[in-house]
Parts: sequence; structure tokens; C-alpha cells
Amino acid sequence: MWKFFVLSAIGIVMFFVPVTIAGRDTIPLDHIVSGVRAAVPGVLPWYALALIAAGAAHPFVTGRWRRTATDIVFSFARLVGLVVGVMLVFGIGPDWLFAKEMGPFLLNALVIPVGLLVPIGAVFLALLVGYGLMEFIGVIVRPFMKPVFRTPGRSAIDAVASFVGSYSLALLITNRVYLEGKYTRREAMVIATGFSTVSATFMIVVADALDLMGHWTLYFWSTLLITFVVTAITVRIWPLSGEPDEYAPDVTPQPEEDVQGSRIAAAWRAARATVAADPGVARTIASTFKDGIVMAMAILPSILSIGLLGLVLAEYTPLFDVMAYLFYPVTALLQIPEPMLVAKAAALGVAEMFLPAALVAGSAPAVKYVVAVVCVSQIIFFSAMVPSLVGTQIPVSIPRLIGLWFVRVVLSLVLTIPLAHVLF
Repeated sequence: MWKFFVLSAIGIVMFFVPVTIAGRDTIPLDHIVSGVRAAVPGVLPWYALALIAAGAAHPFVTGRWRRTATDIVFSFARLVGLVVGVMLVFGIGPDWLFAKEMGPFLLNALVIPVGLLVPIGAVFLALLVGYGLMEFIGVIVRPFMKPVFRTPGRSAIDAVASFVGSYSLALLITNRVYLEGKYTRREAMVIATGFSTVSATFMIVVADALDLMGHWTLYFWSTLLITFVVTAITVRIWPLSGEPDEYAPDVTPQPEEDVQGSRIAAAWRAARATVAADPGVARTIASTFKDGIVMAMAILPSILSIGLLGLVLAEYTPLFDVMAYLFYPVTALLQIPEPMLVAKAAALGVAEMFLPAALVAGSAPAVKYVVAVVCVSQIIFFSAMVPSLVGTQIPVSIPRLIGLWFVRVVLSLVLTIPLAHVLF
């Protein structure tokens, strides 16, 4: 059982324990990714382009592109992403593509970091979830997770991994556990769309842009609470309530069992069983690293196509001005200052979660607080999170995903605006 203690502890430190190095206070995994970026900056665009090319070819080589309508759409979107990637790396294309907030933003702020974070994180992810920690914690917290979120106790690891690490890594965890038969399709979708939000590190970026760092503790904990309250509500209504409770094809279901006797003893037995089934540390890490590479291949070209489309629509069309009317009745009824601006910011978040913050940077504190919370608690955005989710083997319906985004935004506004009135 030394593996349970030592390897799990390494995983915990890498994902959950902030360390200050060279004046930056963040988790060790983020330090590693930043170190790689600083060491070989000239190589990274070519590395990203190689992953993008492999990702664009993969669904056609494997035949997966024709499985469902969603697979067809995203497979061709990856080809578009490859074209965009070639243009960005080789510096060819129209001037609007090279505007700071367009192609360079996608490549440098999303594609390259995710392209490093997912494969490197996968190495340590094997230690975090492969040696009994997930099973141990799952047994302990099941009395809370099951009635509140209708998910297994082991999903608590996913929830924490998102807030301290990255939604892309949390989705990697969710996908792996789903393919092991430990989540049903409904549970995997609840976890993927209810917990896999942006990390605390990125929340700092939002708070800093909106001058909310003076209220950081309040902002962080209220956002965490509101995000999970919204998730607890959405699991009970459409569209998540309509997801089938079925396991991945050709896997042996491994649902969590009810505990008989001591919960601690049962948690220890579950951890021991997981460690006993370990095929070897090297093999476990290699398997998870391969999953990370494949997932990065799926995500990166989609970010460049779907993400670019969202940014273009936001910048050059009135689409989000029109979509603002979906949320204007809520913002007006709850009497937030500048209700139409808040409604537009809420609509804009579906394209890229940082865009709403840029839109309200000069507004009143209450407006900035509401937008800062909602852009995180909405979870679903098309520049990166949706491509990451589609890159998993979890079956995804885009219309249902859009419906869920709408429901989450409305609930987030309803919960956050009254709180903003009290706090600001």
C-alpha cells in the first residue's frame, strides 16, 4: 500500500498544493508547464501544429468521423482548425486573423497552454486517480455527493481538480473513469458540465481584469458556492435529467456499492483493491499519457475553428446583441445596474469565457462582480471547454449543451444579482 500513500501524495501535491517559485504562487503542474514554455518558446507553435495535424487526421483515419452528426461536424471543424493553425504558425492570411484578440489570443493563450497541460498533466493524473485515492475519498463523501449532485462520491476529485487545475484535466479524469465503467453517461455529463469549470488560476485573471482582487476571497468562495448550487439544480431538470443512465459500450460496469459497517474500513478496502489491480506504475503512466496526447489532439484544432468562429461572431456581427434579449428580462427584473450590458455579457460568455470581463471592465462594482461570477459558473463555452468535451468518448449533444448553457446562465444570474445588491 505504499503506492496509495506515496504516489497519491505526489498527485495531490502536483494538482492541489500551491508553491511560490520566482514570485509566482501556483500549483507545481502549472510551474512545470510555464517552465517548458519559457525554455523552448520557439518550438511550441510547431509542437502545437503537429498535434493539430494529427488531431485533424485522427477521426478520418479511425473512421470515427461518421459515427454521429456531432462527430461529423467536429471532424470537419478540426480540418478548418488545421488550416487556421498553418496560417497562424506560418504567418500567412488576412490581417483580421492576426489581430491581437483573434488568432494570436487563441494560439498563445489557449492552444499552446492546453497542448502542454493535458499531456504533462496526464502523467501526474495517473498517480492521482490510479492508486486508490479516488476510491477512498469516494466512499467517504458519497453520503454528500449522491443526494446533492446525484453522482458517485469519487466525482469529488473531479470537482476539486477543475478549480485548482484545469477543466481539460478534469475532463480527462471524467473520460478515463467513464471508460472504466465507474460513471454512467448521465453521471459523466453531470460531472463534465457541472464541475469542469475554469481553474482558480484563471479566476485570478478575471478578478484582476475587473479590479476585484480586493474582494478575492469573497469572489472565489461565492463563485464556488454558486457554481455548485447551480449544478445541484440542473441535475434535476432538463436537459441533464434526460441523459440515459447507461455505461460506455463494451465496459464492465463498476458502480459504487453501499457501505456496510465502518465507512473508513470500506474506503480502505476499496483503495486496497485498486492498488492490487495495478498493472505497474510505468504501464499506468504510459496509458494515461497516451490518453492525454489523444485528447490534446482532439481539443487543439477545435479550439482554432470553433473558438475563432465565436470570436469573429462576437467582434463583427450583432449576434450577441440579439442574444442579450434572452437574459434581459432577468437582469431588468432583478434591477442590476446596466441590465442590457449584463445581459450581453452573459450571452457573450458562450463564445469565450473571458470576453464578458472585457465588456464590463469600466462598469460599476456590482456589475463586474455579477459578470465575473456568471462567466465561471456558466461552465460551457465554445472556445475551449466544448472542444475539450467533444474530444472525450462521452456522447455529447450540442443542442442539449446549448440548452444547458442557457439554464446555467439564468440560474447563475438569479442567484448572483441579489447577492451583488447585498455586497456592493
